[in-house]
Amino acid sequence: MTVPPQISRTTGDGRREANAATVLRAVLDHGPVARRSIARLSGLSPAAVSRQCTDLVRLGLVRELPDLVESTGVGRPQIPVDLHTGQTSGPVAGGVHIGVPGSTFGLLDLRGRLLARRSLPHDGIAPAELSGRILGGLRTFLAEAGRGRRLLGVGAALGGWVDPGLGTAVRHDALGWHQRPLAAELARGLGGLEVRIDNHARAIAQSEILFGRSAARRSLVHLFVGNVVDAALGIAGVVHQGPGSGAGDVAHLPVPDSTAPCPCGRSGCLEATASNTAVALTAVRRGIVPEPDVFLVVDAAAAGDRRADRLLRERARAVGRATALLLDVLNPDLVVVTEHSSLVNPEYLEEIRGAAIDLSHVCGDPERIVSPHAGTAVLPVAAGTILLNPLFRSPLATFDR
Repeated sequence: MTVPPQISRTTGDGRREANAATVLRAVLDHGPVARRSIARLSGLSPAAVSRQCTDLVRLGLVRELPDLVESTGVGRPQIPVDLHTGQTSGPVAGGVHIGVPGSTFGLLDLRGRLLARRSLPHDGIAPAELSGRILGGLRTFLAEAGRGRRLLGVGAALGGWVDPGLGTAVRHDALGWHQRPLAAELARGLGGLEVRIDNHARAIAQSEILFGRSAARRSLVHLFVGNVVDAALGIAGVVHQGPGSGAGDVAHLPVPDSTAPCPCGRSGCLEATASNTAVALTAVRRGIVPEPDVFLVVDAAAAGDRRADRLLRERARAVGRATALLLDVLNPDLVVVTEHSSLVNPEYLEEIRGAAIDLSHVCGDPERIVSPHAGTAVLPVAAGTILLNPLFRSPLATFDR
């Protein structure tokens, strides 16, 4: 891995770092873009934009595109700049989503686009061996998919309670991990590479803010419905962590009209009603699939099984009823719902929207409820975003460690 040159950030008040972040964000949003256009969009002086572009080009984050020279006939022609991306060039970020049935590896460019992807099933792997197997698979994937590229680091996303500041999986009951120093383990196994971790609901929320719809930058709630169910809140571009990074536990949010028993002793909790595990067990009980696997249920519905379709619509309406509660409490500009069936079939998203709008007292616009911008690539993209987000916030500091 090549090491970029060091850039001095000593301005006394952090303005140079802030200006670099502003310029990099303008290039992300509008590139390819001329320097004078960046100055107009950002409010920075042309001289400040020029200095920051020089630094960002030197760091390999931005590149000049002389083949796209802009000329207005007045003054010197403008050479546009853009993020340094491409199938074979430019820095990349690795990502790993650690799920219950399996992990997904990804390689992202600076625009958050997925360049490569690979899955690692967890079936038959003992909990004590799991992290080692994930690390081995990730190491092989990065060596093959990232060959010849500058790897900036790796982001790891997982469910449960995660403390990104400490790099610790505080509690993930399904994996049997408690107070596990996951970031340090991965970094050590990857030869000291930069590794950051976070809860997957917060990671997807940050991915929406960085790479998704503009409304996400104002305010959003993200609801993740998988084997675990959790949520994240973003306000003005910042994802809320809460004390101890414990925000987002909505597993026991009550779902109106649900009577599903929950291990907590109550009934009608969101995770007990709508999680992949709950839906898969119901599908087996109803004779829809031979084994408890929600992906088999989705496949059966796609093949025309009306029982599978009915079950998925039941789940979608339960998710929609929970979404209505979140809308009424927080009233965000955007609600992003990550739920597998609605990612592959928009009809289930419409079910979620319908149930939410029917029950919400503050939202009458179904378009405020959306699926993630990355679609079915949402998990590896979100994992890589954990690594990329600090870069866009402090691009000069990224290489000043």
